[in-house]
Amino acid sequence: MGQLIKISSAILFVIWLLCLPLKGNAQAFIEGFDTDTTIIATPDSLTLAVLSVADSGVVLIPEAPKAAFKPNPTKAVLLGLIPGMGQIYNRKYWKLPLVYGGFMGFMYAITWNNKNYQDYWNGYKGIIHDAEAYRTALEAAEGGEVDFAFNKDWTEFYPGVDPKSIVFDAGRQNLLKSRKDYFRRYRDLSIILAVGFYAITLVDAYVDAQLFDFDISPDLSMRVEPVFSPQTRYSSRNIGLNCSITF
Repeated sequence: MGQLIKISSAILFVIWLLCLPLKGNAQAFIEGFDTDTTIIATPDSLTLAVLSVADSGVVLIPEAPKAAFKPNPTKAVLLGLIPGMGQIYNRKYWKLPLVYGGFMGFMYAITWNNKNYQDYWNGYKGIIHDAEAYRTALEAAEGGEVDFAFNKDWTEFYPGVDPKSIVFDAGRQNLLKSRKDYFRRYRDLSIILAVGFYAITLVDAYVDAQLFDFDISPDLSMRVEPVFSPQTRYSSRNIGLNCSITF
């Protein structure tokens, strides 16, 4: 019992020694300041930034994400009335060489065929007119010499040939007429094809705008496997390959 009292007294003494410095430091710390003294801690940079924004009254609103581009089919067709503008609006720039190349080709075909048509048409009219006028002049001269100026519109097709010897040639007249009809037919065909190509560019602009966000799954796979067909009464044994596409 006496030994237990000694141990308890030793423990209490140790605790008293441990508490003594803390009490002294606390008293020294408190006694170093007046009771009316206010301790102000310096704020860090983050606190200063928050306080500055709060004082200014500015509320930071996060920027809204931009909406994905989606062309309007009606607008695409209206812009497509100007060749190539519908494709530009749909951001299909790679189609511009096809559009403008097609129009340039059709314009060249129309111009070239129309020029040849006009030349042969003037030549045909010229030889028919000169044939009638020269016949009338011969009849008036009663077999004498006639000085007649033939139209260059048709004589240019036969350089080095005396016009008097061919002006009444029905074969040459028909040749000028058939060439005139040939180039007129292909001129008109070029115009029709150009109008059709123009309509195709409008349809293309509309379809591209309508199906702009159409999702085509890239999950395309092809499976090839051997196939064996046993021999039956109606068919012989067959060995081959079976090909299947999954999309």
